[in-house]
Amino acid sequence: MRILVAEDDRPVASFLKKGLEAEHYAVDVVPDGQEALYMAEEYEYDLVLLDLVLPNMDGLQVLRQIRSRKKNLPVLVLTGRSRVEDRVKGLDLGADDYMVKPFAFRELSARVRALLRRGDLPADFKLQVEDLEMNLVERTVYRREKKIELTPKEFALLEYLMRNQGRAVSRPMIIEHVWNFSFDTMTNVVDVYINYLRKKVDEGEASKLIQTVRGVGYRIGKAQ
Repeated sequence: MRILVAEDDRPVASFLKKGLEAEHYAVDVVPDGQEALYMAEEYEYDLVLLDLVLPNMDGLQVLRQIRSRKKNLPVLVLTGRSRVEDRVKGLDLGADDYMVKPFAFRELSARVRALLRRGDLPADFKLQVEDLEMNLVERTVYRREKKIELTPKEFALLEYLMRNQGRAVSRPMIIEHVWNFSFDTMTNVVDVYINYLRKKVDEGEASKLIQTVRGVGYRIGKAQ
């Protein structure tokens, strides 16, 4: 699952990114309101964490625009504005939740999970390739009855492969979506992590799900 963090305080933004990535979320951070609105409109996110005091465009303006265009996108306001009037205004404009800084990360994490669980889970909250199942809210992976323990990056890589089931994805595509940086032809990080996944997902199994596609990259499941 991908979360957009709109926060101009670099230490806070770094803290949020590291904490959320440790819980297997893919995280994009933007430092101003205009960029936050652009990202929220142009890309698919499962949740937005929104500060109200942002340069170029106030967080409340961003919230108003997001809510007018993406009514079902969960937005959690995370701000230093603690007055009741600010809370009421934020909630009235469409925020799904409102937290005041400073905050405990454990509470924030619980609220994120609650927002992602709210209502009936859409089908894409669960991914399946043959007998391999991934729950994107509970952050769990099972192959038949066996639970597979993954690191945050392994989980993110497997999620990307499963979202593209049956399609070959290149190393540059994987680097961009999982590691969020440009591909360096000298790095073998993708191959290393694919090997980690194979040991956990395919080792000892008659059916090998993760396939190498020569000249392209990798694929999970049967080719479409």
